[in-house]
Amino acid sequence: MAEETPDVEEGIVYWENQPASYDGVLGGYGKGSLPRIESLGSRQFLLGLYPELSTVPSAYKPLNSPEHPKRVRALDVGAGVGRVTSDTLLHLVSDVVLLEPVGPFVQEALQRARASAAPESTPSANSEDRSFWPGLADHSKSVTILQGTLQEFDPLNPHRVAFLDRLGYQPPRPEDDINLGFDIIWCQWCLGHLSDADLVAFFKRSHAALKKDNPRSLIVVKENLCPDLPGKARTVFDEQDSSLTRSDLAWKSIFEEAGLKVIRQKVQEGLPGELYAVKMYALR
Repeated sequence: MAEETPDVEEGIVYWENQPASYDGVLGGYGKGSLPRIESLGSRQFLLGLYPELSTVPSAYKPLNSPEHPKRVRALDVGAGVGRVTSDTLLHLVSDVVLLEPVGPFVQEALQRARASAAPESTPSANSEDRSFWPGLADHSKSVTILQGTLQEFDPLNPHRVAFLDRLGYQPPRPEDDINLGFDIIWCQWCLGHLSDADLVAFFKRSHAALKKDNPRSLIVVKENLCPDLPGKARTVFDEQDSSLTRSDLAWKSIFEEAGLKVIRQKVQEGLPGELYAVKMYALR
C-alpha cells in the first residue's frame, strides 16, 4: 500500500488551474503527434478485444458481422475535456457516458459536444480544432455528460454526481438507460487520484456495472507506470497534483484485490521517451 495518499480536493484544485485544452490535460504534449498516436493505440487495443466494432473492411472486421449490430455502451471516467470520448470511443461505440470532476474541463467537454451535435456541424480542417465528436450531429451516437468524482461515483446508481446534458441519439424510452450497465468502462490517466482503498472500491462498483448479458464486457485501464522495485511493487507520490504513479506489480495487486483478472495487456508505443511508460490493461 502507498504511504502517502491522494487528496481529492487538492487534485481538483491543481487541474482547475491548468488550461481546459488538449495541451492542458496532456501536460504540454497536446499540440504534437502524441494525441493521435495515443488514441490510435487505444482504438487498436479495443478492436483486438471487440473486432466487430471495426467500421471499415480490415483485418479486424469479422466476415460475418451482423447487419444491424447492437448498440455498444461505454463509460469514460476522469474524462477531462472529452478527448478519449471524441478521439477513441465514439469512433467505435454507440453511446458514451462521460464523467469528469473538474469544472473547467467538463464545461469544455460540454461545449465541444454541443458544437458537434449542431445540425450543420462538420469536421474541421484545422488540426488544432478538435471539437468534432462523430455521430452526434446525425444522432447515430450519443454522449451523456456527468460531473463528479470517482470516489463518489457508482456507475449503476449515479445519484451522487450532476447530470449536465445528453447529446445525439435519444432512446425511445430514456428510462431504459437506467441500470442498463456498460459493455466497456474506460479509465485513463485519472486513477492516480484514487487511494488504493478507493481504487479497489471503485473497481468493485465498476465490475458490478458491466452488462450481465454481455460475457465480454470489460474494464480498460490505461495509466502511467513507474518501474517496479526488484521483485516488488512500487508507488510514487506526486505532491504537485496529489496523485500516485503505480508500477506494473502495484496495478496487478490492486486488480487481484478487486477480484479482476487481466485478460490482455499492452504497452502504448510511440510516446516520447522522457515520459513514463504507459500501459493498457483489459480486465474482467
